[in-house]
Amino acid sequence: MIKYVPQMTSVVIEEIPDRVTLAVSISNCQGNCVGCHSPFLRTDIGEVLTESIIDGLLAANYGVNCFLFLGEGDDLPSLLRLARHVHEKGLEVGLYSGRKEVEKEIYYAFDYVKIGPYIEHFGPLNSRTTNQRLYKVEHTPSEKPYYRLTDLTARFWRKGIDPNIP
Repeated sequence: MIKYVPQMTSVVIEEIPDRVTLAVSISNCQGNCVGCHSPFLRTDIGEVLTESIIDGLLAANYGVNCFLFLGEGDDLPSLLRLARHVHEKGLEVGLYSGRKEVEKEIYYAFDYVKIGPYIEHFGPLNSRTTNQRLYKVEHTPSEKPYYRLTDLTARFWRKGIDPNIP
């Protein structure tokens, strides 16, 4: 089962380019990133995230066009089921994973996937030196491996502004 922290659910515009996104923090994170901004999400906290809770969140946040799982928890089948449910509601769905690589099933189920652990000296996604990458997943049913990845990471870099480069 996937658990989320209701108090950390919010509508954001900076996580997925050109999308009004409902960002939902997932607990039971399997990562151990030094400098993590939310280390308490490594624990088993929050409430079980179900299809009906997602429906309620979407009803309460009219106008969002993307649903973002901030973390993947520890139950891949449930995560994939919830992603399919979001798609059935007509929204795009994203995942922020702190892992270096994810299963192919994740690329099949999501429209956006961020990979890479947070490594402080490389900086966050808005740093030109980041090791993290945000990909737009284009689903290609007639071409193997049935998806194509476009790296959107540079969209986070402001022209001429980078907090990690003097």
